[in-house]
Amino acid sequence: MTVGAAPVTVADAPRDRAGVGAVYRVEIAKIRAQLLPRAAAVICLLAPFAFAIFINTQSSVPADWLFGRWVQSSGFATPFVLLGFAGIAGFPLIASVVAGDIFASEDRQSTWKTVLTRSCSRGQIFVGKTLAAMTFSVVMVALLGLSSTIAGMLVVGRQPLVGLSGELLDQTRAITLIVASYGLALVPTLAFTCLAILFSVTTRNSMAGVIGAPVVALLMVGLSLMGSGVVVRSILLTSPFDAWHGLQISPVTTKAIWIGLLVSLAYGALSLIVAWRSFRRRDFAGDGQAPFRWSTFGRAVVATVVLVGILLVGTLLSETWITSTHLEASVSQTLGNLIVVQQQILGRELDPAAVKVYPYCKRESVISGVSSGPADDWTCQVFVDGPHVSRLAADYSIAVRPDGCYTADAPAALVGPLHMKTPDGGTTINPLSAFDSCMIAP
Repeated sequence: MTVGAAPVTVADAPRDRAGVGAVYRVEIAKIRAQLLPRAAAVICLLAPFAFAIFINTQSSVPADWLFGRWVQSSGFATPFVLLGFAGIAGFPLIASVVAGDIFASEDRQSTWKTVLTRSCSRGQIFVGKTLAAMTFSVVMVALLGLSSTIAGMLVVGRQPLVGLSGELLDQTRAITLIVASYGLALVPTLAFTCLAILFSVTTRNSMAGVIGAPVVALLMVGLSLMGSGVVVRSILLTSPFDAWHGLQISPVTTKAIWIGLLVSLAYGALSLIVAWRSFRRRDFAGDGQAPFRWSTFGRAVVATVVLVGILLVGTLLSETWITSTHLEASVSQTLGNLIVVQQQILGRELDPAAVKVYPYCKRESVISGVSSGPADDWTCQVFVDGPHVSRLAADYSIAVRPDGCYTADAPAALVGPLHMKTPDGGTTINPLSAFDSCMIAP
């Protein structure tokens, strides 16, 4: 030892801190090596192609879904149809594949002691694992959106698509809306990722972590189908998956988008806060996968039943915003735009301002009083005045869903068959025969 040199203490020695970045890189490598995440990626990549090929070999189409009638006529309908399917339970399940197991897997394999003896704090491990789970969710949503768009264009084609407001969407506009819609769907998907992390941390069980968030999503979807009250629907985490509808309504409505962002942020933040508090206070001595306890399961079931019951009562008691006035305004605007589109297909230019649509909508089951609420017994008597369509009259049968979207069908004798001839000898869907649209909650 050199005389006069300052002694080197343990505190002064440099430490090789792994940090959040190292934890993140290790978790990403583990995700890549696992079978279930790789299988999920393959499904997101290939399922849209299988769907597009299968649906185009059938004589029928999923007409009950938004854009379902267009899946054989425009490739841009495919990503929107799959977006509607995925919003029910697909995205919550994708979010849970990794997030529901990323903490519980350490319990299953009894590796917490090994992990915590490295130069990583609990906070770094928690943040690194959370970021890795969120990265997987982002990649899967982006992969599904990209794959479904490419599948639609390759299998069906790049024909223009009629949007929810009745306006014709060209390729640029359609792709822009697809990107924006899947971007909006990513926000509640990340919130479900945080919810799955909460299940993974608190239950210490991989199965409970993976299926917990999808079960919650299905319960919320069930509640949303019970009624159309604005308050209860606004606090359900599945409602933001429908926020993209507002992008296609003219003028664009962003209220549902902002509410969805706030609700998703609240669910995600609360889930991570509770998960972190549980993880920080946990004693890892004798660590292993937690045994199944009927008492814990019973308390969770009781709490879930009580919460669902409260929300169900609120849903049933909430006053609906779906009324004949809102439906008539939507039908008038959408049908007016569709008439312009139909005339463009026939090679005629028509000024939208010259088309006047006068709808009268009511529910057949309502004998007297104001018609309201979601149902499949709505009818709209429509009278149209304008060039080339002077004094057109038709009765549309309309099925209105609790989210405010609806499908409308008219008899072929009044507006023509589902498919119509184009001036170049081809065929396309008759926009006036059947159409989809959405009302936006006030």
